Amino acid sequence: MPEFDLAIRGGTVVTASDTVRADVGVRGGRIVAVAEGIADAARVIDASGLLVLPGGIDSHVHIAQDPGPGIVMADDFASATRAAAAGGNTCVMPFAVQPRGGSLRAAVDAYRAKAEGQCHVDVAIHMIISDPSEAVLGQELPALVADGYTSFKVFMTYDDLVLNDRQLLDVFHVARLQGARVMVHAEGYDAIRYLSDRLERAGETAPYGHALSRPEVVEREAAHRAISHAELIDLPIVIVHVSGREATEQIAWAQARGLKIRAETCPQYLTLTAEHMKGLGLDDPMAGAKYVCSPPPRDVQSQEAVWSGIRRGIFDVVSSDHSPFRYDDPQGKLNPRGKSSFRWIPNGIPGVETRLPVFFSEGVSKGRISLNQFAALTATNHAKLYGLYPRKGSIAPGFDADLTLWDPNKRETIRQEILHHGADYTPWEGFAVTGWPVMTIAGGQVIAEDGRVLSEPGRGRVLDRAVDPAERRDA
Repeated sequence: MPEFDLAIRGGTVVTASDTVRADVGVRGGRIVAVAEGIADAARVIDASGLLVLPGGIDSHVHIAQDPGPGIVMADDFASATRAAAAGGNTCVMPFAVQPRGGSLRAAVDAYRAKAEGQCHVDVAIHMIISDPSEAVLGQELPALVADGYTSFKVFMTYDDLVLNDRQLLDVFHVARLQGARVMVHAEGYDAIRYLSDRLERAGETAPYGHALSRPEVVEREAAHRAISHAELIDLPIVIVHVSGREATEQIAWAQARGLKIRAETCPQYLTLTAEHMKGLGLDDPMAGAKYVCSPPPRDVQSQEAVWSGIRRGIFDVVSSDHSPFRYDDPQGKLNPRGKSSFRWIPNGIPGVETRLPVFFSEGVSKGRISLNQFAALTATNHAKLYGLYPRKGSIAPGFDADLTLWDPNKRETIRQEILHHGADYTPWEGFAVTGWPVMTIAGGQVIAEDGRVLSEPGRGRVLDRAVDPAERRDA
């Protein structure tokens, strides 16, 4: 009997700390050897000329959520994880949303039931807390953290999700006691409502109004407020989908003071601008709706500020914030209310499949970041932040055999026709990239190769996680 189930030979193994020519030996779905030569294997994959990267972990995706009356999200678990696999990812982290007035436990259980048996890649579930009642804070949330749901997100905007300052402080306090990881959507609710009302009264209802209603100052103020609350409670938090210079400056200021503020950004803030919401001269007056997400993309100067933050280590992770809706659909971007005002266009864009190619091309291929930074920002740091390390996120004995074989020289043009998500468009249509995933291996199985997804729904597991005892603090 061969010593290994699988040997990946001749590639360049890249982790967050090292780049080395080595073979990788896999047995029982786990990496058991990284060595100069591995020969005795049931299957050998020739990785000559390729990078062997940790499988991508996308720790911020929205899948199979209920966006509200008359709107349908474009991806269920099967389609979203199929797209993730094709894009070089081996784990994604979506959100179970507590409805206002509803049970957090019931929401998590129902969401997990949707995922079980449907996923191509592994899934670990975050929570979204919209109603921090006494029962949620005192009973449900502590019990769920103990059960392996160790991270949750809170919102500082949106009618059905926003928490006020006292609620944020109460939630932060429970997270501190339980050692849970808190993600914060930092945009100021009242400022957005004020600006949206003014824009609509002035007749500015087209998609570009979305950008005008959410200027950088709205994100900057909310980021500073979230940081202040975290400092008061002594809680590490992650400020997610940071879009530009002003919020980046707030986070850098906090980090320089020794506060445990982590940060996430996304490819849309590195490559798109608010001008895309004008439709870029297309005949379709609603075409800009394809780019509506929150926070909105900013400008070229903001892109450079975020890239600078990445190089300086201000950002820990690059996620997609995949939130897919169909464009040409009355239950998507072109719903009747969305046509009447930017306010009602569903917020979010598809990106789980394109995250790695866009970020590699703009980052590594253009010399902005190193290969090791790429591995850290797209896999290792996600695993460490959200309780998946050392099971996932690197290439070493004992880790899951989650790997992406990457051709750093392959040139491709992103097109909707080659993608696997449930949306009917990509914001990166026609975007040329250098560097492309040619094989995705999850748990030692080849699940995607050369743009073809080979796995079946149900291969991926729903994972529980454990809290790091060091994250817990006394009251």
